Amino acid sequence: MIQIYTGNGKGKTTAALGLIIRALGREWKVCLIQLMKKNYSYGEIKFLKKQENLDIFQFGTDKLVDPNNPDEIDITEAEDAVIKAEESIKSGKYQLIIIDEINVAVKWNLIPVDLQLALMDIETDSEIVMTGRYANSNVIEKADLVTEMLEIKHYFEKGLNARKGIEF
Repeated sequence: MIQIYTGNGKGKTTAALGLIIRALGREWKVCLIQLMKKNYSYGEIKFLKKQENLDIFQFGTDKLVDPNNPDEIDITEAEDAVIKAEESIKSGKYQLIIIDEINVAVKWNLIPVDLQLALMDIETDSEIVMTGRYANSNVIEKADLVTEMLEIKHYFEKGLNARKGIEF
């Protein structure tokens, strides 16, 4: 099954991480692949790195991607993430695979949507979860489950910055 968590609201990655916790509680083998989230100090990653049965692979740089003019390294890192995702899906090693922020990588032209759709075509018994805003309509059509997080109100509008322990 393929699940998509998308939308402009907070909680897509958080929902995927919750699913990781549930799967680890059932002693599943889990893989987390994150695009555009390398070299940041995320509280959830600090915690999850201590867990057994979980492999974490992060791709990107410590700089924000310019969606209108991504650096070549951003594209290379996203392509490497897709290669790791393909290997992970084909390996049969994992019962759950999270591919975090892949929808954003497609929207920002780091990878073509055809690569994401190709990942969705791989025969597997693994549960695949793909997160990120801007899910492509073809991805939504192909998925088995799609959840859209909708922002109604956010404290960022009041000028509050990301908070340690809540956003990272």
